[in-house]
Amino acid sequence: MINRRHIRVKVMQSVYALLQSKSDNLTKEEKFLYGSIDKMYDLYALTLRLFVEVKNLEKKHIGISQKKHLATAEELKPSSKFIDLEIFKLLDESVSLNTHLETNKLNYWTLDNEYIHEILKLTKESELYKAFMSSEKSSFQEEKEFLVALFKEIIAPNEKLSEYFEDKSISWVDDIPFVNTWVVKTLNQLKPNNAFHLGNLYKDIDDKQFVVDLFRKVVLNHTEFEKDIIDKTPNWDSERIADIDMILIKMAICEFLKFPSMPTRVTINEYIEISKDYSTNKSSFFINGVLDKILKDFTASKRLNKIGRGLL
Repeated sequence: MINRRHIRVKVMQSVYALLQSKSDNLTKEEKFLYGSIDKMYDLYALTLRLFVEVKNLEKKHIGISQKKHLATAEELKPSSKFIDLEIFKLLDESVSLNTHLETNKLNYWTLDNEYIHEILKLTKESELYKAFMSSEKSSFQEEKEFLVALFKEIIAPNEKLSEYFEDKSISWVDDIPFVNTWVVKTLNQLKPNNAFHLGNLYKDIDDKQFVVDLFRKVVLNHTEFEKDIIDKTPNWDSERIADIDMILIKMAICEFLKFPSMPTRVTINEYIEISKDYSTNKSSFFINGVLDKILKDFTASKRLNKIGRGLL
């Protein structure tokens, strides 16, 4: 499921797009914001389905080899260890996964199966695969460890696959690392003989509401928040502050003032970490310094309205 940090990233991107376009159509941008998060769920489902497609292709290859006129003894009786993995079966028979793919017409692997061929080829050439296949039997835990390693070493780093996803949806460019982590976590949580359920996109209704609340409150109050930033950066021309830095600081101020149950330290840490991935090398230090000054000022002037202990 999506976490609060990635929600903040999605909101940051939408705020940036809205301010750059100088649009005042909040409804349109909110729809795009929710849509980009839904698309991330599609990427998650597609990545899980990729395992099944790789297994199906190998099963097809085995069937073709067995029918060869001059098939070798190995081709006539090949090892089925790979295609018989229980995790493949759990994913293949998942009602929720298959329903999501069918409902949203995510038939990418049928239309573009060259990527499945690529992953299977690299898999069978890998030492990881050869080592796993060398033993006759393995436990569910060993199968799980094998697939997690396979994903980390073969699938996730594959540049062709990443480029394919990026071509399919511009919003997936930033989603791929998050979804890869999500897939690994999902694989590690699988249990034998337990049907796999795709799960929810959001942790709860509060997280889904947090998306639109944060977006609206930042956009509707960004002029006011900018004044607070300018007051705390007297030696900086506002035009010299990177656009992303300005937006991240505004979002943090928004959480200080408009989200009573959000701990201020959580807010500061989250935006410092986001800046490391999306802004300049020095941004995290700059943002930390500005937010520290603003928080002290808000605390002294009693502008903060935090509910609960340990929130300041």
